[in-house]
Amino acid sequence: MTDLATTLQTLGQNARRAARKIAAAPGAAKARALRAMADLLVESRLAIQAENLRDLEAARRRELAPAMVERLKLSDRAIELMAEGLRQIAAMPDPVGQRTATETRPNGMQVGRMRVPLGVIGIIYESRPNVTIDAAALCLMSGNAAILRGGSEALHSNLALARIVRQGLEAAGLPADAIQVVPTTDRAAVGLMGNMTEYIDVIVPRGGKGLVAALERDARVPLIKHLDGNCHVYVDNRADLAQAQTIAINAKTYRYGICGAMETLLVHADVAAEFLPAAGQAFEARGVELRGCERTRRYLPEAKPATDEDWAAEYLGPILAVKVVDDLDEAIDHIERWGSHHTDAIVTRDLNHAARFQREVDSASVLVNLPTCFADGYEYGLGAEIGISTNKLHARGPVGLEGLTTLKWVLLGEGQTRG
Repeated sequence: MTDLATTLQTLGQNARRAARKIAAAPGAAKARALRAMADLLVESRLAIQAENLRDLEAARRRELAPAMVERLKLSDRAIELMAEGLRQIAAMPDPVGQRTATETRPNGMQVGRMRVPLGVIGIIYESRPNVTIDAAALCLMSGNAAILRGGSEALHSNLALARIVRQGLEAAGLPADAIQVVPTTDRAAVGLMGNMTEYIDVIVPRGGKGLVAALERDARVPLIKHLDGNCHVYVDNRADLAQAQTIAINAKTYRYGICGAMETLLVHADVAAEFLPAAGQAFEARGVELRGCERTRRYLPEAKPATDEDWAAEYLGPILAVKVVDDLDEAIDHIERWGSHHTDAIVTRDLNHAARFQREVDSASVLVNLPTCFADGYEYGLGAEIGISTNKLHARGPVGLEGLTTLKWVLLGEGQTRG
């Protein structure tokens, strides 16, 4: 533990020194570094895949689930996508130094705000080695230094990618220590990072509920995170029911394992008899198991009885809870009680109902006539995201370049004094 603490302290000191230089780096230099990384990824593909093979072989020996092994694999296509992502972020506007509208006060001084980096960001993630590149690119372009702690199952892949990042930084004349990877599989590193308040300004956990819960409990460094993605779609009595079925199917089955997947379907009692039988058949045809309230099971007798555990569940799989509600108020009350403040949607043609839902549902993203699976930085026009936040302070929803910065007040005067 002493050696690990020393290693992390060194990483922290290096990151803090690099953070000042990266914060002052021009956007052109950061973009040049990202483009160099993209080229190096393609040129070094075979060397990266050789290191990746070591992780894949170890994962198979440990008999990890096939889905996890697949997530580890850096295929030719995966490397091409990482390179493409780097080039896309390089082409985005540099957020650092952007100013809000400046106001001139009665005494003539000008008051405004400037966007600046957060400083040093710790990223803790599992399984997917491509996160190493995504996180490095977003932190760099937003002017931050970063300490990355990937999953133990991807250590060799992450270290190989870290070398690419380092070379790209050096090629652009930027400090190589701006992006560092924790070079150990020791799980104690997570706890230590969570308490490195002297060196790390914020931590973004990208992993399972257990990881996030442990950091919530033990960390002293602030977190940008979400714990659950218990998302709802409410079918209003003023909905286009054909549209509602399409939206509900897409919200659930687009990808079961994403945090924006619908986990509970709420249906107004006035349309339940017409909507639920057809929707139930569509879900059944796609292999989705239904769990419903008593009123739901009148129309869907094949549904299993739902319990409070179902209303609270983030299934991340082909299971859906269904509840019939009397009105919009009951739908909002249900979401407030059982939801995770992540993403919730209403399907309706009533503008007043839509406005009330968006105003009163306390979630990071609130959608009208759209499936919850749209909760994604790319779909929001952010280009990329470091994760999704249900925090109320600082970033909320998909966190892109702007979410990795903050604002400071900047004033300009001509010698005015306060009398």
